[in-house]
Amino acid sequence: MTALTLFSPAGAVPRAPSLRLATRRLQALGFQVAVDASALARHQRFAGEDATRLAAVHRVALAAPPIAMAVRGGYGCTRLLDQIDWPLLARSVEQGTRWVGYSDLTALQLGLLAHSGHESWAGPTALDSFGRTEAEGGVDEVTRDCFLEAMSGELEAVGFRTEAGFDGVDVGGKLWGGNLAMVCSLLGTPHWPRVNGGILFLEDVAEHPYRIERCLLQLQQAGVLARQKAVVLGAFTDWKPSPLDRGYNLKTVVAHLRSLVDVPVLTGLPFGHVPTKVCLPVGRRVQLAVQGRDAFIGW
Repeated sequence: MTALTLFSPAGAVPRAPSLRLATRRLQALGFQVAVDASALARHQRFAGEDATRLAAVHRVALAAPPIAMAVRGGYGCTRLLDQIDWPLLARSVEQGTRWVGYSDLTALQLGLLAHSGHESWAGPTALDSFGRTEAEGGVDEVTRDCFLEAMSGELEAVGFRTEAGFDGVDVGGKLWGGNLAMVCSLLGTPHWPRVNGGILFLEDVAEHPYRIERCLLQLQQAGVLARQKAVVLGAFTDWKPSPLDRGYNLKTVVAHLRSLVDVPVLTGLPFGHVPTKVCLPVGRRVQLAVQGRDAFIGW
């Protein structure tokens, strides 16, 4: 069985039974699951004080399990970035550890890429994908199967339907990105990966379209988007319209962004704060190809 360690680098676990359920389900999938000693720690909204969560990250890196999966996102990784022993995390990757997660984990994943050039996996977290009761939706089969294929080394591509107008796009570059707010929070810091000619994927949750536009314009005005081969947008969910919008929505945001940049801006990537999400190798060179409305990211 493949060893898998669950650790909490960011937000506190709201309910311990959810973690136990996720552990059982991952075990049933054939993983030898270990739960880090401080996974259920709590301090304010965090999974323990900063020192506790930092120690957990370093403890997992030192053990170098084949898979290190975050219990959940939330917020907290940003507090740790200046103190993380990046060479230690890099050595864990060199020993075979695949760091898996999304949302707030974007900060850790892009920090790893910036400091070492090493890969990680944008993918499920334990609670979100494996800790939901059947009444809450249970385990999404596509997410589960994609995760299993990615961790076994069998996953070589993901496909999705995008909007018309991009038939024939065929570009290659380093895949990077994640949660839009977290990506923007790293801009100008030592933890920002300087990726030129890459394929940038983005998602977010509970952000009104004007906030999404503001973040995208920050990346555009900083010259980041112009240096990419393509921008691929995932899910932007759980936002509430305002009476002031008067037709302003996510489609408006995307249309405005496309008017400002020459690189293709694709939509439809099944990734983000949604039940069905693919796994994506952050930091790996990939090829993005579009045939009609069918888009493929392969590696």
